[in-house]
Amino acid sequence: MAGGGVVIVGGGRKYDGGITFFVVITCIVAAMGGLIFGYDLGISGGVTSMEDFLKKFFPSVYNKMKDETNDANQYCKFDSQLLTLFTSSLYVAALAASFCASVVTRSFGRKTSMLIGGLVFLIGSILNGAALDIEMLIIGRLLLGVGVGFANQSVPLYLSEMAPPKVRGALNIAFQMAITLGILIANFVNVGTAKIKSGWGWRLSLALAAVPAVMMTIGSIFLPDTPNSILERGNIEEARKMLKKIRGTENVDEEFHDLIEACVAAKKVEHPWKNIMQPKYRPQLVICILVPFFQQFTGINVIMFYAPVLFKTLGFGSNASLMSSAITGTVNVFSTVVSIVCVDRFGRRFLFLEGGLQMFICQVLVAVMIGMNFGTSGEGSLSTSQADILLFLICAYVAAFAWSWGPLGWLIPSEICPLEIRSAAQAINVSVNMLFTFIVAQVFLSMLCHLKFGLFFFFAGFVVLMTVFIFLFMPETKNIPIEEMNKIWKAHWFWGKYIPDEVGTSNNDVEKISRVV
Repeated sequence: MAGGGVVIVGGGRKYDGGITFFVVITCIVAAMGGLIFGYDLGISGGVTSMEDFLKKFFPSVYNKMKDETNDANQYCKFDSQLLTLFTSSLYVAALAASFCASVVTRSFGRKTSMLIGGLVFLIGSILNGAALDIEMLIIGRLLLGVGVGFANQSVPLYLSEMAPPKVRGALNIAFQMAITLGILIANFVNVGTAKIKSGWGWRLSLALAAVPAVMMTIGSIFLPDTPNSILERGNIEEARKMLKKIRGTENVDEEFHDLIEACVAAKKVEHPWKNIMQPKYRPQLVICILVPFFQQFTGINVIMFYAPVLFKTLGFGSNASLMSSAITGTVNVFSTVVSIVCVDRFGRRFLFLEGGLQMFICQVLVAVMIGMNFGTSGEGSLSTSQADILLFLICAYVAAFAWSWGPLGWLIPSEICPLEIRSAAQAINVSVNMLFTFIVAQVFLSMLCHLKFGLFFFFAGFVVLMTVFIFLFMPETKNIPIEEMNKIWKAHWFWGKYIPDEVGTSNNDVEKISRVV
């Protein structure tokens, strides 16, 4: 035990204090911000497969789907840029909102950003549920996107800053857990509302997005702000008091000293967007760009956005396609629990690499199976046993994503950045994520039409690239305090050349680490 209540373990300090009930509750409440994102991910695909919704807003798609004499390729019957705009417009708004959210998060705190996100998302959900025309529908979607942009900017930061280092991974993944729960709830809502015969089931599906929005809004009012955020705004004693409360101990001097040092360094940075371009932040900049980029090119949103449409294209009936989506949503939730249990035990790299291998195998097998049964014409069918195998492979793929690239895609960028660039880095992470979510959402149905079963080979190729990237360039970050993260970059074979010597591991630290006190 070193002086001041701190030991060095695995390359990082281990501060006094444990996992308090207060921290667990605040992190659970904050993670509810993920519900709004997850509910929208799950609800949009189901709604776009409902005939009453298509008939009202996208009659050309509905007519093409119902026309038995239409000789268009089976892969192409849902191909409509206007239909995909309904899904993807949200992510354009989220992309733009993330930059504004960065300023709000830095200047006014994480909880203020969450409050704004919840309120704007609530307004958007009301507009969508009451939509009378396509313009009203898209405006509602844009407001939902603003809410998602603010939530995705602030919630992962909040969780990483509140959590003790040894459980930071598990508590941060609570955000992803909330996303998967939102998707699952939306899947079952769609199953139920699709059975409403009077034609307004889709309105109920869209309007119920107000429920997680209200939860997030009310929760953010009562949440405390993080010690890091309080320090950023100059309230030193309040920050110390909050740190004592969330760590459950009076002996927080060492951790508080490190937070103050980080805050002082951050205050010297007048232009965080310019600062993040410096060579010493090159690892964080690259990771905050490539991790969200690769996360979207796993192809997961092909499943999350368009699972009912995809299953319908492959010959599943309307109800069967919605129920199949609910099954994949259930797998998504339980697999995220696996990540929560394993991330701080086995580490981030292990989950990344195992998940990448499993996703690649599943995508290749799905492509082969669809190609053998539907060819390039899209004409064909699946037997009951073949449909079961296909559903199993998709579930295995979803499971791999849910315990690897799903939660870690939010965890890693939020935990690797020092305070002086954290808000800018998180804005980059969110904006890159939203940009490529938009691109994938907008072009998927056209890609399915043109690439056909080869679309799954396309995404499998990206899975290979990103798995190799993690193997070569992503060091292990488990149990490392956020403010000491630069030491792992200095020790890395590639990133070390960008990190100044003064932030590297000192000889004294090396000696302590080697003893694993």
